[in-house]
Amino acid sequence: MATEKVNVLIVGAGPTGLGAATRLHQHGRSDWLLIDQAPEAGGLACTDVTPEGFLFDMGGHVIFSHWDYFDQLLDTALGAGPEAWNTLQRVSYVWMKNRYVAYPFQNNISALDKDDQIKCLTGLVEAKVQNAIAQGKPKNFDEWILRVMGSGIADIFMRPYNFKVWAVPTTMMQCNWLGERVATVDVDRAITNVIHGKEDAGWGPNAVFRFPTKGGTGAIWKGVANLLPADKQKYGQGVVNIDKDAKVVTLASGAKIQYNSLLSTIPLDITLRWLGKSEWADNLQHSSSHIVGIGIRGVSPHGTKCWLYYPEGDCPYYRCTVFSNYAKDNCPVDDKSLPTLCKGDGTPVSDSSAKPGPYWSLMFEISESQYKPVNQEPLQLGGQSWPAVVRDTLLGAINTQLMTAGDEVVSIYYRRIEHGYPTPSLARDGALEKALPWLQQHGIWSRGRFGSYKYEVANQDHSLMLGVEAVDNILYGSKELTLAYPDIVNAKKNTELLYKTK
Repeated sequence: MATEKVNVLIVGAGPTGLGAATRLHQHGRSDWLLIDQAPEAGGLACTDVTPEGFLFDMGGHVIFSHWDYFDQLLDTALGAGPEAWNTLQRVSYVWMKNRYVAYPFQNNISALDKDDQIKCLTGLVEAKVQNAIAQGKPKNFDEWILRVMGSGIADIFMRPYNFKVWAVPTTMMQCNWLGERVATVDVDRAITNVIHGKEDAGWGPNAVFRFPTKGGTGAIWKGVANLLPADKQKYGQGVVNIDKDAKVVTLASGAKIQYNSLLSTIPLDITLRWLGKSEWADNLQHSSSHIVGIGIRGVSPHGTKCWLYYPEGDCPYYRCTVFSNYAKDNCPVDDKSLPTLCKGDGTPVSDSSAKPGPYWSLMFEISESQYKPVNQEPLQLGGQSWPAVVRDTLLGAINTQLMTAGDEVVSIYYRRIEHGYPTPSLARDGALEKALPWLQQHGIWSRGRFGSYKYEVANQDHSLMLGVEAVDNILYGSKELTLAYPDIVNAKKNTELLYKTK
């Protein structure tokens, strides 16, 4: 079997790989190839469709952007108007103690009982005093929480919620990643909100976001792929090995591709183990994600709510998205007749005859790690075998008043993603400072959500620009701002690079 040769090989057709391919195409380069093990483009930003016609993303993906380049590319791929995009106002809450608390929690403690308000406010005041005299930076995320928010908010919300998200104790996480990811607290504002009983929910870069009217998040990346030459993309091509010295990748089929420069979105820990650097890989941690989707007959009782947070132990998920609210196309048409698979509590139904809608849907995210196992024992649900976490999710949805026991479940979706979240572990930066330059010396640019392992630049816009900027670095030696300076690119709208000239 002859070895194929190419100048730039891109492994992975998610946002980073597609960003790299887009930039090469934009520069008029033709000696490149994009490969992916999946049958189509999308990566972790793909969308699956159940047999009944419900769409589910691989997590709570929405479109908000720090880059004109990203916005222009997506509008070129899908179109710019309301036919292509729904624009939504974030309506987000924390569910705890049998009530909704507006997001972000730390700005809305006015919704709590008086005793909890006192704990939170006392902690905030004490933290402000202690932080003023503290020596040095916080040593970990837990210390940052205590310094910024105090023990009350830490114990009531931040510690339990973040363990459910990251599946790692906050004491084992660094705090350099935080930036715009976690809202800090204005003590005077918090006290004022409590006194006046005011809801304060406008914080964050995603207070307004976009979502495709059809096809889910995956439609975006299929659209971007369609802008590129089809003969430069090969799918169903999984990489099993990299020879850094010969500059050759080996595919699962046994085929080999030789490159001059490799842009890889393969998880960095996997790449390092292939290349004999397990000691660096051991310092990179990740959690796995379980995505559970439930399609339900009827009308959603949750108004315009978007995504909801769950810090307590009465459900396995940390976040639920009312996915039917993002786009009508996320559910089957109302007059489509579907049988009921099971009741809302997972119990069998006596009448499984097909009936029409309307329909609505919920998408749940559950984290897993060695510190936080997930029940994956098989069980029967709706006439099929599912991991027990699906049943546990249904029961949790009843506990948290998302569903009722009598709801008619017409579709069930489940997928486990091994590499779900790149953990900002205490040892991460030390490993990255060694690994990324070493790989680059060998002609390998490891980039992307898991290619470069930086959660602070792991959203879809970040991921695309990591690929764009890596190509400019490969071709021209340009600085990769997104990789090197997350705080700078996250603090503004970046207008320097354009997909289209204005």
